[in-house]
Amino acid sequence: MYNKALFLDRDGTLILDKHYIKDPDDVEIIPNAGDFLKTAKGLGYLLFMFTNQSGVSRGYYTFEDIALCNQKMLELLNLPEDFFTEICIAPESPTDPQIYRKPSPRFILEMIDKYDLDPKLSWMIGDHLNDLKAGINAGINCAWVSTGKPRNEDIEDYIHEHSIPIFSQLSDLVIF
Repeated sequence: MYNKALFLDRDGTLILDKHYIKDPDDVEIIPNAGDFLKTAKGLGYLLFMFTNQSGVSRGYYTFEDIALCNQKMLELLNLPEDFFTEICIAPESPTDPQIYRKPSPRFILEMIDKYDLDPKLSWMIGDHLNDLKAGINAGINCAWVSTGKPRNEDIEDYIHEHSIPIFSQLSDLVIF
Protein backbone atom coordinates (compact mmCIF):
# COMPACT_ATOMS: atom_id res chain seq x y z
CA MET A 1 0.00 0.00 0.00
CA TYR A 2 1.29 3.41 -0.94
CA ASN A 3 1.41 6.31 1.46
CA LYS A 4 0.77 9.98 0.81
CA ALA A 5 3.04 12.75 2.05
CA LEU A 6 3.57 16.47 2.37
CA PHE A 7 7.08 17.90 2.14
CA LEU A 8 7.07 21.31 3.76
CA ASP A 9 9.61 24.09 3.59
CA ARG A 10 10.22 25.76 6.97
CA ASP A 11 11.12 29.45 6.54
CA GLY A 12 8.32 31.33 4.81
CA THR A 13 5.96 28.35 4.92
CA LEU A 14 5.72 27.25 8.57
CA ILE A 15 7.50 30.18 10.22
CA LEU A 16 8.17 33.76 9.15
CA ASP A 17 11.30 33.98 7.02
CA LYS A 18 13.73 36.17 8.94
CA HIS A 19 16.80 35.29 6.85
CA TYR A 20 19.37 33.18 8.72
CA ILE A 21 17.32 32.75 11.88
CA LYS A 22 19.51 31.60 14.77
CA ASP A 23 17.75 32.64 17.98
CA PRO A 24 14.66 30.62 19.00
CA ASP A 25 13.16 33.83 20.41
CA ASP A 26 12.97 35.12 16.82
CA VAL A 27 10.75 32.24 15.66
CA GLU A 28 7.24 33.35 14.68
CA ILE A 29 4.79 30.92 13.16
CA ILE A 30 2.65 31.49 10.10
CA PRO A 31 -0.98 31.84 11.29
CA ASN A 32 -3.00 28.62 11.25
CA ALA A 33 -0.02 26.47 10.19
CA GLY A 34 -0.39 24.20 13.22
CA ASP A 35 -4.05 23.50 12.51
CA PHE A 36 -3.23 22.69 8.89
CA LEU A 37 -0.47 20.26 9.93
CA LYS A 38 -2.73 18.52 12.45
CA THR A 39 -5.48 18.19 9.84
CA ALA A 40 -3.06 16.79 7.25
CA LYS A 41 -1.67 14.25 9.70
CA GLY A 42 -5.21 13.30 10.76
CA LEU A 43 -6.00 12.60 7.10
CA GLY A 44 -3.12 10.14 6.90
CA TYR A 45 -0.40 12.27 5.33
CA LEU A 46 3.17 11.59 6.38
CA LEU A 47 4.76 14.97 7.07
CA PHE A 48 8.34 15.84 6.21
CA MET A 49 10.10 19.15 6.81
CA PHE A 50 12.64 19.94 4.08
CA THR A 51 14.67 23.08 4.68
CA ASN A 52 17.73 24.69 3.12
CA GLN A 53 19.94 26.10 5.88
CA SER A 54 23.04 27.49 4.19
CA GLY A 55 23.78 29.49 7.34
CA VAL A 56 25.50 26.35 8.64
CA SER A 57 28.07 26.19 5.83
CA ARG A 58 28.48 29.97 5.97
CA GLY A 59 29.25 29.80 9.71
CA TYR A 60 26.26 31.93 10.78
CA TYR A 61 24.82 29.24 13.05
CA THR A 62 25.08 25.56 13.94
CA PHE A 63 22.87 22.48 13.66
CA GLU A 64 22.21 22.92 17.39
CA ASP A 65 20.85 26.42 16.70
CA ILE A 66 18.57 24.98 14.02
CA ALA A 67 17.37 22.26 16.41
CA LEU A 68 16.53 24.87 19.05
CA CYS A 69 14.62 26.96 16.49
CA ASN A 70 12.76 23.84 15.29
CA GLN A 71 11.90 22.96 18.87
CA LYS A 72 10.54 26.48 19.43
CA MET A 73 8.54 26.22 16.20
CA LEU A 74 6.94 22.97 17.35
CA GLU A 75 6.12 24.51 20.75
CA LEU A 76 4.47 27.53 19.10
CA LEU A 77 2.56 25.24 16.74
CA ASN A 78 1.49 23.14 19.74
CA LEU A 79 2.97 19.99 18.19
CA PRO A 80 5.02 17.19 19.80
CA GLU A 81 8.77 16.90 19.17
CA ASP A 82 8.31 13.79 17.01
CA PHE A 83 5.54 15.29 14.87
CA PHE A 84 7.38 15.16 11.53
CA THR A 85 8.10 11.74 10.06
CA GLU A 86 11.57 12.99 9.12
CA ILE A 87 13.36 16.31 8.79
CA CYS A 88 15.98 17.16 6.18
CA ILE A 89 18.25 20.09 6.93
CA ALA A 90 20.35 20.87 3.86
CA PRO A 91 23.39 22.83 5.12
CA GLU A 92 25.00 23.47 1.73
CA SER A 93 25.40 27.01 0.42
CA PRO A 94 24.49 27.67 -3.22
CA THR A 95 28.21 27.46 -4.13
CA ASP A 96 28.84 24.13 -2.35
CA PRO A 97 28.41 20.78 -4.09
CA GLN A 98 24.66 20.15 -3.97
CA ILE A 99 23.63 17.02 -2.10
CA TYR A 100 20.33 17.73 -0.35
CA ARG A 101 19.96 21.47 -1.00
CA LYS A 102 16.80 22.23 -2.92
CA PRO A 103 16.26 22.11 -5.88
CA SER A 104 17.89 18.69 -5.41
CA PRO A 105 15.15 16.06 -5.18
CA ARG A 106 17.39 13.63 -3.29
CA PHE A 107 15.62 13.84 0.09
CA ILE A 108 12.17 13.51 -1.49
CA LEU A 109 13.26 10.55 -3.63
CA GLU A 110 14.84 8.82 -0.62
CA MET A 111 11.64 9.27 1.39
CA ILE A 112 9.48 8.03 -1.52
CA ASP A 113 11.54 4.85 -1.52
CA LYS A 114 11.85 4.47 2.26
CA TYR A 115 8.15 5.03 3.05
CA ASP A 116 6.64 3.59 -0.14
CA LEU A 117 5.11 6.96 -1.01
CA ASP A 118 2.85 7.49 -3.99
CA PRO A 119 4.26 10.50 -5.91
CA LYS A 120 0.79 11.24 -7.29
CA LEU A 121 -0.49 11.69 -3.72
CA SER A 122 2.52 13.61 -2.43
CA TRP A 123 3.23 17.34 -2.42
CA MET A 124 6.12 19.76 -1.96
CA ILE A 125 4.84 22.99 -0.41
CA GLY A 126 6.92 26.12 -0.17
CA ASP A 127 7.50 29.78 -0.89
CA HIS A 128 10.68 29.64 -2.99
CA LEU A 129 11.39 28.63 -6.57
CA ASN A 130 13.83 25.97 -5.34
CA ASP A 131 11.03 24.38 -3.28
CA LEU A 132 8.95 23.99 -6.41
CA LYS A 133 11.88 22.74 -8.47
CA ALA A 134 12.70 20.08 -5.85
CA GLY A 135 9.13 18.80 -6.02
CA ILE A 136 8.98 18.81 -9.83
CA ASN A 137 12.44 17.19 -10.02
CA ALA A 138 11.16 14.42 -7.73
CA GLY A 139 7.99 13.92 -9.78
CA ILE A 140 5.53 14.99 -7.07
CA ASN A 141 2.89 17.71 -6.92
CA CYS A 142 3.76 21.23 -5.80
CA ALA A 143 1.94 24.13 -4.18
CA TRP A 144 3.13 27.70 -3.68
CA VAL A 145 2.28 29.65 -0.54
CA SER A 146 2.52 33.44 -0.55
CA THR A 147 3.68 33.75 3.06
CA GLY A 148 7.38 34.08 2.34
CA LYS A 149 9.40 35.13 -0.66
CA PRO A 150 7.63 37.42 -3.16
CA ARG A 151 6.94 36.02 -6.61
CA ASN A 152 9.00 37.36 -9.48
CA GLU A 153 8.82 36.76 -13.22
CA ASP A 154 10.92 33.56 -13.08
CA ILE A 155 8.67 32.12 -10.38
CA GLU A 156 5.51 33.19 -12.20
CA ASP A 157 6.76 31.52 -15.40
CA TYR A 158 7.64 28.30 -13.54
CA ILE A 159 4.30 28.22 -11.73
CA HIS A 160 2.47 28.73 -15.04
CA GLU A 161 4.61 26.20 -16.94
CA HIS A 162 3.94 23.47 -14.35
CA SER A 163 0.35 24.45 -13.43
CA ILE A 164 1.29 24.87 -9.76
CA PRO A 165 -1.54 26.09 -7.53
CA ILE A 166 -1.00 29.26 -5.50
CA PHE A 167 -2.38 29.76 -1.99
CA SER A 168 -2.23 32.82 0.23
CA GLN A 169 -1.16 30.68 3.21
CA LEU A 170 -0.74 27.05 4.20
CA SER A 171 -4.18 26.81 5.78
CA ASP A 172 -5.79 27.73 2.43
CA LEU A 173 -4.48 24.64 0.65
CA VAL A 174 -7.22 22.49 -0.79
CA ILE A 175 -5.17 19.45 -1.77
CA PHE A 176 -6.91 16.95 0.51
